[in-house]
Amino acid sequence: MADQVLLLAVGVSVGLLLLGLIVYYLWRRKRRKKGRSQYEELISTVPSAPACSAPVMLVSQGSLATPREIPFTLPPRFTTQNHGDVKNEEREEEEEMKMEAHRDILAHRGSLSVGRWYPVGTVLAGLYAVPPLNEVVAPPPGMATRLCFSVEYRHSSEQLMVSLLRLGNLPPRFHGNVTLVELRRLPDDRRPRQAKARGTGPDPEFNDCFVFQVSGVCVPQSTLSVCVLSVEQDGKRHAVGRVLVPLEGELGQAGRVLWRDLETEDDTQCSELGDVQISLSYSPSVQRLSVVVLRARGLQLLTDAGVCVQVSLQIHTQVVKMKRSCVVKSQNNPYFHHRATFKLRSQHLDEACLRFELQQPNVVRSEPPALLGVLVLGPFMYARGQQLQHWMDMVNTPQEPVELWHGLGRAT
Repeated sequence: MADQVLLLAVGVSVGLLLLGLIVYYLWRRKRRKKGRSQYEELISTVPSAPACSAPVMLVSQGSLATPREIPFTLPPRFTTQNHGDVKNEEREEEEEMKMEAHRDILAHRGSLSVGRWYPVGTVLAGLYAVPPLNEVVAPPPGMATRLCFSVEYRHSSEQLMVSLLRLGNLPPRFHGNVTLVELRRLPDDRRPRQAKARGTGPDPEFNDCFVFQVSGVCVPQSTLSVCVLSVEQDGKRHAVGRVLVPLEGELGQAGRVLWRDLETEDDTQCSELGDVQISLSYSPSVQRLSVVVLRARGLQLLTDAGVCVQVSLQIHTQVVKMKRSCVVKSQNNPYFHHRATFKLRSQHLDEACLRFELQQPNVVRSEPPALLGVLVLGPFMYARGQQLQHWMDMVNTPQEPVELWHGLGRAT
């Protein structure tokens, strides 16, 4: 019995000792957590940086800084407040921030900072005002319609720079229309490059620049073709005039401003042998070339037997088809209105040409007719200048007739 009591006493003592150790361990652990959650604000010994400077990072000179050496501040404790009080405080804080920013701007006006932005200044627009173009490049005296442009060739990059500046003395009937310019570099360009005037009136401005990639060997052999068009509100186009500028001799002074008079139908003088008006159109869908010889002017007639026109389609040196109009008994300005159609595939447009011959029948029918003049329209293989441009206009505007006057030449 005594042994049992002794064992019971020993067990109770051991249990109480273990319970005391557990309670002491939990108390120490709780105290340690409580001590870690409390921070003391460290007083920095480094002088504070001004508000306008960039943020400063402290690095010890001897070795890397330990976490205890990094200064920091405790975030503010938020307490429960009413919704109205929160709004009022937010408004007050915003006003204080605005006032502080305003003070900083006044204090540091004209300076730059990394941490914040400050105004450097304002741009005076008057110092950079561009004078009107008509004051810089005033047209030469006269009432002719003129085109202002400049040409420059850069040998290093093999680029031809053409700048369209403005038109001068546009006819009054075109003042309210939109002015377009079609630019080509003959003989290579098929499709024109267009520029639209920035405004209307007698002196519309363009200020457009075009770049042509062309070698220095081909530049002197090139010709700039500029066609000025006036477009009405319904889309109807009217030809104002054309300018052909051979580049040989025009590239001596790079970038100089050039003025050229437009050649209009009314101002065009007759050639020595006379002129002929021709309309061309091509339909790719049916592969058909339509030709209309409208009229002629200034012909040097030999007799009073009348005039006829002969149109022949030629591919290389072979004449594919030939058509002749009726003899028109008239004076020096006959009206033909002769229409001819030819079957021509699209792949032959660069190999074919049209040859026009104005003939006067001989009194003796057994003798061949007298030749008054010859005209050839076609690609670069056969034609140059306005004859080449007429053919290219026909190719680039399918199913649309293109009318032009051409001077007659002598047979070779």
